[in-house]
Amino acid sequence: MNLFIQAVPLFISEIAPAKYRGGLNICFQLLITVGILCANLVNYFTANIHPNGWRYSLGGAAVPAIFLGLGSLIIVETPTSLIERNKREAGLRALKKIRGVEDVEREYQEIVHATEIAAQVKTPFKNLFQRQSRPQLVCGMLLQICQQLTGINVIMFYAPVLFQTMGLGSDAALLSAVVTGSINSASTLVAVFGVDRVGRRFLLIESAVQMFLAQVVTGVILAKNLHSTNQIPKHYAYIVVFLICFFVAGFAWSWGPLGWLIPSEIYPLETRTAGFFTAVAMNMLFTFIIAQAFLTLLCHMKSGIFFFFAVCILLMGSFATFFLPETKGIPIDEMNERAWKKHWYWKKYLTDDDYDDQEIQKKVSE
Repeated sequence: MNLFIQAVPLFISEIAPAKYRGGLNICFQLLITVGILCANLVNYFTANIHPNGWRYSLGGAAVPAIFLGLGSLIIVETPTSLIERNKREAGLRALKKIRGVEDVEREYQEIVHATEIAAQVKTPFKNLFQRQSRPQLVCGMLLQICQQLTGINVIMFYAPVLFQTMGLGSDAALLSAVVTGSINSASTLVAVFGVDRVGRRFLLIESAVQMFLAQVVTGVILAKNLHSTNQIPKHYAYIVVFLICFFVAGFAWSWGPLGWLIPSEIYPLETRTAGFFTAVAMNMLFTFIIAQAFLTLLCHMKSGIFFFFAVCILLMGSFATFFLPETKGIPIDEMNERAWKKHWYWKKYLTDDDYDDQEIQKKVSE
């Protein structure tokens, strides 16, 4: 699964036209949410099948795996990957096939130029930690960390526990997972159709406000009403359910899919694979940390855990507002020139990059 998480966003970002790249890439996240919803539905309907319901639920995971394996046999290589391996004619044919037109010479030459520069970089991980790569490295890692610090995995992983704690019962808790999964899938469609229109930063900032309000109000309600009985009045319980759905919707059209999209499009070719690998590794690390720490935090902080995540979301919104450049509509191989070198803060890190690029281009021309 981790291999697909790393490979698919990069694959889509490399083959998609710049003006549609965001929506096409988020389709990956959309199908993940649909898969989660289907899994929740299967769990819901097999929960009452005794004694083999859990076997049907677990074995059903083999069905999408089979389709995934068959689909991987017919998928095309990206033009960038082919050109990098000196298969230029095949890369040109793939580019024409993907774009559906014959006149792709300009884009083809841009890819060739980028691959020639990237070929001069023998140590991508070493280059990734140099000064001129710091903007992409920091933003790519922070996006993945922020994605986990929203508290979404807490809500999605432990939604049954949360709803049982509020006195809604075990069946209602399982049904709530289906409800949140449905909202997650439907709301991701907003990102699919909106990310290339309104931009990445708008969705991130808007949803940070939305999720912050949901966490704060939920924390206030639980702090006021959830006492030693571990139950709250039913009308407050339904308000909390609504707030959780409100939170999931905001996450699903912003930090969820954009946490994968933006890191897949911000790195130059010479550090793209290494950079996205680092971002994915950071996501897995913080997923593990949050999952392991949540129950301990919940026991000690109780309703205060919602305020903890609210503070994290406030910091995330500030990061997106002040330190994240807009990447909408920018070709992936022009990101340095049109995004990072024009950003008020990060441009100072790329001043030396001009010299490096000139030296590399000189070697290529020779």
